[in-house]
Amino acid sequence: MCGIAGFTKLDHPVERGRIDRIVQTIHHRGPDHQGTHESDLIALGNARLSIIDLSSQGNQPIYAQNGDLVIVYNGEVYNHAEVRRELEELGHSFETHCDTEVVLKAFIQWDTQGFKKLRGMFAIAIWSESKRRLVLARDRMGIKPLYLYHRGRDLYFGSELKTILEHPEIPRKLDRNGLSYYLSLNYVPAPYTLIEGLEKLLPGEVLEWQNGYIQRAPYWSIQFKPDSSITLEDGKEELDRLLRLSIKEHLISDVPLGVWASGGLDSSAVLHYAAQEVPKLNTFSVSFKGQGHDESEYFRQVATQYGTNHNEFDLNPEKELVDAIGQMSYYSDEPSADAGALPVWFLSEMTRKHVTVALSGEGADELFGGYLTYVADGYAAQAQKYPRWMRRLGLGVARMLPVSDEKIGFEYKAKRFLEGSLLKPAEAHLFWNGSFNEETKRTLYQAGRYPNPGELINTLPTEAFSSGELNKFLWLDQRYYLADDILYKCDRMSMAHSLEVRPPFLDHRIVEFAGRLPESLKIQGGSLKHVLRELMRDKLPPAVLTRKKEGFDIPAHRWFRGVLRPLMEETLSKANVDATGLFRSEAIEKVKRDHVNRRANLGYQLWGLLTLFLWMKRWKVETAT
Repeated sequence: MCGIAGFTKLDHPVERGRIDRIVQTIHHRGPDHQGTHESDLIALGNARLSIIDLSSQGNQPIYAQNGDLVIVYNGEVYNHAEVRRELEELGHSFETHCDTEVVLKAFIQWDTQGFKKLRGMFAIAIWSESKRRLVLARDRMGIKPLYLYHRGRDLYFGSELKTILEHPEIPRKLDRNGLSYYLSLNYVPAPYTLIEGLEKLLPGEVLEWQNGYIQRAPYWSIQFKPDSSITLEDGKEELDRLLRLSIKEHLISDVPLGVWASGGLDSSAVLHYAAQEVPKLNTFSVSFKGQGHDESEYFRQVATQYGTNHNEFDLNPEKELVDAIGQMSYYSDEPSADAGALPVWFLSEMTRKHVTVALSGEGADELFGGYLTYVADGYAAQAQKYPRWMRRLGLGVARMLPVSDEKIGFEYKAKRFLEGSLLKPAEAHLFWNGSFNEETKRTLYQAGRYPNPGELINTLPTEAFSSGELNKFLWLDQRYYLADDILYKCDRMSMAHSLEVRPPFLDHRIVEFAGRLPESLKIQGGSLKHVLRELMRDKLPPAVLTRKKEGFDIPAHRWFRGVLRPLMEETLSKANVDATGLFRSEAIEKVKRDHVNRRANLGYQLWGLLTLFLWMKRWKVETAT
C-alpha cells in the first residue's frame, strides 16, 4: 500500500526535484520508502508502505524493458501470484516477489486490457519513455483514490489532492458545483472535487496521455442483471463460496493483520470467514460507553465466539476531539462531512499500534441493500399517494416534536422522512443520507444555478432504469456514495496512520454476483441484506442478526451542544463566515441557534460546515467570486 504522484512537463517544465518535495506530502501513506523517477518529460513519485515482499526489491519506481517502462503504484493485487504464473508461462521472468512488478509485466503483455485480470484495489501510473505515453488506472470500485489536474497539455495526478496543490502555479479556487453537492450530499461525487479544475479519475477507468492528448475509457463498469431463477439457497451457496475465496485472498500479507469488528452483520461475517483461515486474529472496535448507540455488547460477543485478541477504544467527550478534528483537515484533503470520519480516525490510530493491515465490512450495505434509506424509498412512494398538503401538514406536526440528544432519534427520522416525501424519488433517496435540503442550501450561500443532487440519477446507464426500483438506487449508491463517501473516508483516516484497510465484500466477483441477485434476496419485508443475513444465521450470535442497524458515527447533536460547541462557535463565527464572501453569516447563525436552542437537531449539518471551514482555512482556498 502506497501513495503515488506525478506530472508531465510538455508545456510547463519545472525545476528538478519538485517531485521529491511532493512525495513528502504523502509520507504518511508510505513511510517505509520514498522513490522518484524524473526525465525531461515526466516526474513520478511513490511513498511505500511495505505489505508484500518487505525487501528493498519491492521499492518503487520499478523499471522494465531496459528502463523504457516505469511504474508507480498504490494498492494490493490479491491474485498477483496467479497472474505471475500465467505471465511466466508466457515467457516473462521476475526479479522481485512484489505485486508491483506483476502489474507492470501484465501491462507489457496485455497493455490496458491487463487491468481486467487484476483483483484488488489500486491506482496505477505507467510511463513509456519511447512512446511518450502515460497510462493511469483506478480499481473497479474506487477503493483507492486518484486525482487529476489538466494544465494546457500537461497532466498532474496524485493519490491525494495535496500532491497537486503542492504546485504553486495551480490555483486553489473553490469549485461551486462541488460545494453545492457537498452541502446537499455530505460528499462530492466524482468527477467533481471542491477545487476548481481538479477532478477524480472514475472507478474502473483508464486514462491515456500521449504527447498532450488524452483519452479516457472504462475497462469495467457496474452491471445489474437480476436473474429471477436464483433461489435463496442458490444465493447463500454462491455467496458463501465467494466470501471464502475473497477473504482468503485478502488475508495475504507479510505483516501483522486484523479485523475491524463493529458487532454488525458485515464485519462479523468478515471475521467469521477470516477466523477459518487465521487462528487467534486481532480485532479492533470503538465503543461509546454509557450512550444509547454503544455497540460493545455485540462486538464483544463476536470477539468471544471467535477467541480473538480483542482491542477497543472508548470514544467519549473527554478525548482530544478538537486536536483530532484539526489534524483531519490536513489528512482528509477534502473535508469529510460524514461524521463517521472521527471514530474511524481513532479506530485507525489504535489499530496501527498493533497491525499494519485490517479487514473491514465496507460495501455490503450498497451491494445487498443494508440501509434503511432503501425501505424509506418504498414508504415514500406510498406516502406520495396522499395529497401534498397532507404531507406538509404532517411535517409541520413533526417539527413540533421535542428535540432529543439521541444520535438519530424518532423525531429526527420523522422530519427527515416527511421532508423527503415532498421530493422527487432520486432526490429523496439522496436526501435521506444527505445534509441540507435545496431550500435551506440556497439561504446559506450566494448560489446561482447549480446542479440539483437528484440529477445524478441521470448519469446512470439506461439499463439501470429497467433493473428494478431497489437496484436503481443500489446502482446510484455504488456509483457515488460508496466511492466518494464511505471508501474515501476509510482511505483518508486509515492512511493518515499508515494503516492499510481491505474491504473483501468489494471483490468484483461479489459485486457482479450481487448484481445478478433478485431484489427479493436483498430486501425481503423488514429483512435488510436478506441473503447475507440468512447465510450467517447459523454462524453468528442471534443478537448480531436481529439488532437494528446503527450508523458508525458520533453523537453529533449532543456534542455540538456541549464539547464541540466552542470549536463550532469559533470556526463558524460571523467574521469567519463573512470573510469567505460566499456564505451568508445570518443563515449560518440561524442553523447554530436552532440547534443549540433545541429547535432542531442539526448536528450533522454543523459537522459538514465545521469541517468545510477548517479545511478552507488549512488549505487557503479562495472563495471569492
